[in-house]
Amino acid sequence: MSMSLREQLLKAGLVTEKQARQAERQQKQQQWQQPKQARGAPKPPAPAASQQAAAKAARDQELNRKQQEKAAARARVAQVRQLVEQYRVPRIESDDYYNFVDGGKVRRIPVDASLRRRILEGELLIARCEGKYDLVPADAAARIRERDASAVLPPPASTGDEPAPDDPYKDFVIPDDLTW
Repeated sequence: MSMSLREQLLKAGLVTEKQARQAERQQKQQQWQQPKQARGAPKPPAPAASQQAAAKAARDQELNRKQQEKAAARARVAQVRQLVEQYRVPRIESDDYYNFVDGGKVRRIPVDASLRRRILEGELLIARCEGKYDLVPADAAARIRERDASAVLPPPASTGDEPAPDDPYKDFVIPDDLTW
Protein backbone atom coordinates (compact mmCIF):
# COMPACT_ATOMS: atom_id res chain seq x y z
CA MET A 1 0.00 0.00 0.00
CA SER A 2 1.17 3.44 -0.71
CA MET A 3 1.65 5.82 2.11
CA SER A 4 0.99 9.52 1.93
CA LEU A 5 3.92 11.90 1.67
CA ARG A 6 3.32 13.04 5.25
CA GLU A 7 3.60 9.49 6.58
CA GLN A 8 6.71 8.79 4.52
CA LEU A 9 8.45 11.92 5.83
CA LEU A 10 7.51 11.07 9.42
CA LYS A 11 8.77 7.48 9.04
CA ALA A 12 12.04 8.68 7.57
CA GLY A 13 12.41 11.10 10.50
CA LEU A 14 12.84 14.16 8.30
CA VAL A 15 9.95 16.05 9.97
CA THR A 16 8.29 15.93 13.34
CA GLU A 17 4.57 15.49 13.97
CA LYS A 18 4.28 19.15 14.94
CA GLN A 19 5.89 20.33 11.67
CA ALA A 20 3.59 18.12 9.61
CA ARG A 21 0.44 19.50 11.26
CA GLN A 22 1.67 23.07 10.79
CA ALA A 23 2.33 22.44 7.08
CA GLU A 24 -1.19 21.02 6.62
CA ARG A 25 -2.72 24.02 8.38
CA GLN A 26 -0.83 26.47 6.14
CA GLN A 27 -1.88 24.58 3.04
CA LYS A 28 -5.57 24.75 4.03
CA GLN A 29 -5.32 28.49 4.80
CA GLN A 30 -3.79 29.16 1.41
CA GLN A 31 -6.60 27.22 -0.25
CA TRP A 32 -9.29 29.33 1.43
CA GLN A 33 -7.48 32.57 0.70
CA GLN A 34 -7.43 31.88 -3.03
CA PRO A 35 -10.31 33.30 -5.10
CA LYS A 36 -13.39 31.14 -5.26
CA GLN A 37 -12.96 30.54 -8.97
CA ALA A 38 -9.57 28.96 -8.40
CA ARG A 39 -11.02 26.68 -5.68
CA GLY A 40 -13.40 25.05 -8.14
CA ALA A 41 -16.35 27.47 -7.95
CA PRO A 42 -18.95 27.22 -10.69
CA LYS A 43 -17.69 28.10 -14.13
CA PRO A 44 -19.01 31.12 -16.01
CA PRO A 45 -22.42 30.60 -17.63
CA ALA A 46 -22.59 28.85 -20.94
CA PRO A 47 -23.34 30.85 -24.11
CA ALA A 48 -26.91 29.51 -24.15
CA ALA A 49 -27.51 30.88 -20.67
CA SER A 50 -26.16 34.28 -21.63
CA GLN A 51 -28.39 34.28 -24.71
CA GLN A 52 -31.39 33.47 -22.53
CA ALA A 53 -30.47 36.27 -20.16
CA ALA A 54 -30.16 38.70 -23.09
CA ALA A 55 -33.53 37.57 -24.48
CA LYS A 56 -35.15 38.02 -21.06
CA ALA A 57 -33.66 41.51 -20.76
CA ALA A 58 -35.03 42.39 -24.22
CA ARG A 59 -38.49 41.10 -23.27
CA ASP A 60 -38.38 43.07 -20.03
CA GLN A 61 -37.44 46.25 -21.90
CA GLU A 62 -40.29 45.70 -24.38
CA LEU A 63 -42.80 45.20 -21.56
CA ASN A 64 -41.47 48.30 -19.84
CA ARG A 65 -41.84 50.33 -23.02
CA LYS A 66 -45.43 49.11 -23.52
CA GLN A 67 -46.34 49.99 -19.95
CA GLN A 68 -44.87 53.46 -20.38
CA GLU A 69 -46.84 53.94 -23.61
CA LYS A 70 -50.06 52.90 -21.87
CA ALA A 71 -49.38 55.27 -19.00
CA ALA A 72 -48.69 58.11 -21.45
CA ALA A 73 -51.92 57.35 -23.35
CA ARG A 74 -53.92 57.39 -20.10
CA ALA A 75 -52.32 60.71 -19.20
CA ARG A 76 -53.24 62.18 -22.61
CA VAL A 77 -56.86 61.01 -22.22
CA ALA A 78 -57.00 62.58 -18.76
CA GLN A 79 -55.60 65.85 -20.14
CA VAL A 80 -58.16 65.87 -22.97
CA ARG A 81 -60.98 65.20 -20.49
CA GLN A 82 -59.77 68.02 -18.27
CA LEU A 83 -59.50 70.48 -21.17
CA VAL A 84 -62.98 69.62 -22.46
CA GLU A 85 -64.52 69.98 -19.01
CA GLN A 86 -62.71 73.26 -18.44
CA TYR A 87 -63.54 74.97 -21.76
CA ARG A 88 -66.82 73.44 -22.92
CA VAL A 89 -69.74 75.68 -23.68
CA PRO A 90 -72.67 74.92 -21.35
CA ARG A 91 -75.36 72.78 -22.95
CA ILE A 92 -78.66 74.43 -23.59
CA GLU A 93 -82.19 73.05 -23.67
CA SER A 94 -83.46 73.49 -27.20
CA ASP A 95 -85.59 71.81 -29.81
CA ASP A 96 -83.18 73.01 -32.48
CA TYR A 97 -80.22 70.71 -33.17
CA TYR A 98 -76.96 71.00 -35.04
CA ASN A 99 -76.41 67.77 -36.99
CA PHE A 100 -72.92 66.51 -37.84
CA VAL A 101 -71.33 63.30 -39.06
CA ASP A 102 -68.91 61.32 -36.90
CA GLY A 103 -67.71 57.84 -37.76
CA GLY A 104 -70.28 57.43 -40.52
CA LYS A 105 -73.19 58.23 -38.19
CA VAL A 106 -75.19 61.41 -37.94
CA ARG A 107 -74.98 62.92 -34.46
CA ARG A 108 -76.61 66.03 -33.06
CA ILE A 109 -76.15 68.65 -30.39
CA PRO A 110 -78.86 71.03 -29.13
CA VAL A 111 -78.04 74.59 -30.19
CA ASP A 112 -79.67 77.99 -30.53
CA ALA A 113 -79.16 80.48 -33.34
CA SER A 114 -76.06 82.12 -31.85
CA LEU A 115 -74.32 78.78 -31.19
CA ARG A 116 -75.14 77.60 -34.73
CA ARG A 117 -73.66 80.80 -36.17
CA ARG A 118 -70.49 80.40 -34.04
CA ILE A 119 -70.11 76.76 -35.17
CA LEU A 120 -70.48 77.68 -38.82
CA GLU A 121 -68.00 80.54 -38.48
CA GLY A 122 -65.48 78.20 -36.86
CA GLU A 123 -65.43 79.91 -33.43
CA LEU A 124 -66.71 76.73 -31.78
CA LEU A 125 -65.66 73.19 -32.60
CA ILE A 126 -67.06 69.84 -31.53
CA ALA A 127 -64.90 67.78 -29.17
CA ARG A 128 -65.49 64.10 -28.45
CA CYS A 129 -64.67 62.89 -24.96
CA GLU A 130 -65.79 59.60 -23.39
CA GLY A 131 -68.55 59.12 -25.95
CA LYS A 132 -70.03 62.58 -25.42
CA TYR A 133 -69.87 65.59 -27.69
CA ASP A 134 -69.28 69.10 -26.41
CA LEU A 135 -68.72 72.48 -28.00
CA VAL A 136 -65.36 74.10 -27.20
CA PRO A 137 -63.76 77.36 -28.40
CA ALA A 138 -61.31 77.09 -31.31
CA ASP A 139 -58.23 77.94 -29.21
CA ALA A 140 -59.09 75.22 -26.67
CA ALA A 141 -59.75 72.82 -29.56
CA ALA A 142 -56.21 73.47 -30.81
CA ARG A 143 -54.81 72.53 -27.38
CA ILE A 144 -56.96 69.39 -27.33
CA ARG A 145 -55.87 68.50 -30.86
CA GLU A 146 -52.20 68.65 -29.74
CA ARG A 147 -52.88 65.82 -27.29
CA ASP A 148 -55.31 63.78 -29.39
CA ALA A 149 -56.08 64.77 -32.97
CA SER A 150 -59.11 62.46 -33.18
CA ALA A 151 -60.81 64.10 -30.17
CA VAL A 152 -61.75 67.21 -32.15
CA LEU A 153 -64.03 66.89 -35.17
CA PRO A 154 -63.03 68.91 -38.23
CA PRO A 155 -64.86 72.21 -38.70
CA PRO A 156 -67.84 72.19 -41.02
CA ALA A 157 -66.90 72.56 -44.66
CA SER A 158 -67.64 75.97 -45.99
CA THR A 159 -70.43 75.53 -48.45
CA GLY A 160 -70.04 77.80 -51.40
CA ASP A 161 -73.11 79.01 -53.28
CA GLU A 162 -71.71 77.59 -56.49
CA PRO A 163 -72.41 73.89 -57.03
CA ALA A 164 -69.74 71.66 -58.48
CA PRO A 165 -69.93 71.27 -62.28
CA ASP A 166 -70.52 67.52 -62.05
CA ASP A 167 -73.10 67.74 -59.24
CA PRO A 168 -76.22 65.83 -60.31
CA TYR A 169 -78.41 68.00 -58.02
CA LYS A 170 -77.18 71.37 -59.22
CA ASP A 171 -80.51 72.12 -60.91
CA PHE A 172 -82.49 71.68 -57.69
CA VAL A 173 -82.99 74.68 -55.45
CA ILE A 174 -82.26 74.34 -51.74
CA PRO A 175 -84.91 75.94 -49.55
CA ASP A 176 -83.76 78.90 -47.48
CA ASP A 177 -85.24 77.57 -44.24
CA LEU A 178 -83.35 74.25 -44.43
CA THR A 179 -80.86 73.98 -41.60
CA TRP A 180 -78.41 71.17 -41.26
